[in-house]
Amino acid sequence: MEKKIKMEMEMEKKIKMEMEMEKKIKMERKGRLNKIIEEAGICDARYEVKGMNIWLPYGLKIMKEIDNIIRREVERTGHEEFCFPLLISEDSFKKEAEHIKGFGSQVYWVTHGGKRKLQRKLLLRPTSETAMYPMFSLWIRTHKDLPFKTFQIINTYRYETKQTKPLIRIREIHFFESHTCHKDYEDAEDQIREDLKIMKQVADDLCIPYIANKRPEWDKFAGAEYSLGADSYMPTGKVLQIGTIHQYKDNFSIPYNIKYKDEKGEEHFVHQTTYGMSERLLGAVIMLHSDDIGLILPPAIAPIQAVIVPILFKGKEKKVMDFAEMLHEKISDKKVFIDRRDDMTPGNKYYEWERKGVPLRIEIGPRDVEKNSVVLVRRDSGEKKSVSLDVLRDEIGKELEAISKSFYERAKKLMDENIVRIKDVKKETKKKIKRKIVKFNWCGRGDCGHRIEESLDISILGTTGEKEKGRCLWCGKECDMITYGGKTY
Repeated sequence: MEKKIKMEMEMEKKIKMEMEMEKKIKMERKGRLNKIIEEAGICDARYEVKGMNIWLPYGLKIMKEIDNIIRREVERTGHEEFCFPLLISEDSFKKEAEHIKGFGSQVYWVTHGGKRKLQRKLLLRPTSETAMYPMFSLWIRTHKDLPFKTFQIINTYRYETKQTKPLIRIREIHFFESHTCHKDYEDAEDQIREDLKIMKQVADDLCIPYIANKRPEWDKFAGAEYSLGADSYMPTGKVLQIGTIHQYKDNFSIPYNIKYKDEKGEEHFVHQTTYGMSERLLGAVIMLHSDDIGLILPPAIAPIQAVIVPILFKGKEKKVMDFAEMLHEKISDKKVFIDRRDDMTPGNKYYEWERKGVPLRIEIGPRDVEKNSVVLVRRDSGEKKSVSLDVLRDEIGKELEAISKSFYERAKKLMDENIVRIKDVKKETKKKIKRKIVKFNWCGRGDCGHRIEESLDISILGTTGEKEKGRCLWCGKECDMITYGGKTY
């Protein structure tokens, strides 16, 4: 009896210790993201309206680099950029009932203009379907107007009632959204396949691996025929959705009367798609590629890819600075910055640029000037090497390419090592899948899906088309579709 009591006490002690450790890990992870955002100068969350953060100069430059990558890809595929107004009328918003059901509790309403109460309420766009589609119905007339491919990069507003988190869960969202119109369903499907290629290129440039999941019916975008989510595994053990693609079919074109006439003069409703991403992309970069010092930026989105730090010795300042200026001019085609400040030690400068995540540092001292070389230092590994000025431009390019490859491979390895295949919902399973992405067989029925989510304390992310014979994790029915799940932000 005493032995049993002792074992129970030891078990309780162990459980308590595990809970305390889990709490500590969560606090450390939460504090680390906020610390990096603050120390790197990304944004300031102290604005008086909760969930609406201030973009600081360096953070804004990084976000613009991400925007430029997105613009490059969508413009390459024939999308044209628009900028629609912020305000949407209540009448327009009401036209799509499912859309209201999805966003009705999240919108910010405008009820007064000055002191005068508005006859019809307006709202700040939570997304832009109801702003764009009344205009699409005016612009699209014949089959010659199709496909109609638009995008915009703007701010959207959603009253997020959960706890806000900079870059991850906020109320004013820096948002990319593309909206397209097509002659039929298959043409819209071609667009979705194109969007998936765009998503891959953007994510590759940011060194973010992900899984593209078709969301379960209860988790699709309001009004969509189906939705795809790009899910990336974070070091916290949670999954972050970094992008979404939606097939609307004609679910929006019918209420908004977006029609075209074909070659025979017959009218048809268009089929539509949308594709969205936000500053969550930057949040994913920070969580995936930072270390104990601070941020580490993938070269493609670094406003400064290499920083020149002159090491000044008394009596040799001019010699070193002249060499640094000459070097800067020689490699001016790269994103290079000279730190000319004379009120900081080289060590303090190193630390500051490391916290900002600059991929490469170029150190120049008197001895380097004599040898006509520099010391090149990688931010990710700390590796140093002496490089002749004659080959420096090529060497910078090689190192940046190597850094990007290393970033992606490390993040992909992290995700792959944390995907667990399960075949039951026993208690041991729940412990086995802690902080993991799980894959399992599911018959596709909603009640089974909800039971699986509840029993394992996860969210079903969806399916990729991957198949493997097995039995539904809940009802035991034979099925071959593999489903992914995990804890989400």
